[in-house]
Amino acid sequence: MPCPYFLPKEPLKETGWAVPPRAPLGVLCAGECHAGGEIVPADHERCNFGYARGVCSRFPADALFDAVRFWRDQGSVRYVLERDHAPCGHGEVSSSTEPILAAQARMFAPSG
Repeated sequence: MPCPYFLPKEPLKETGWAVPPRAPLGVLCAGECHAGGEIVPADHERCNFGYARGVCSRFPADALFDAVRFWRDQGSVRYVLERDHAPCGHGEVSSSTEPILAAQARMFAPSG
């Protein structure tokens, strides 16, 4: 469940882990953090795994959700938005999907 403000750009070539953890998008990604106004390089651990509220100084206190979960369903990619580990929204990824969520879905889609 990546952070909703994480714009993944590419799979990480070097993770720093001897055995990389299972990543919510299927691969650990490098990218950008779009929280807090200024775009900065992503924190690989917090951004790839979400639930950074109260941990990441850039995560907005008034954010509507903490993480995004993806899955495949009959040829489409669907998502659930979560806050405090509970669902608070859902949908199917489409051409009108918000750009960061769409980028996460593209990274997720070919991974398995």
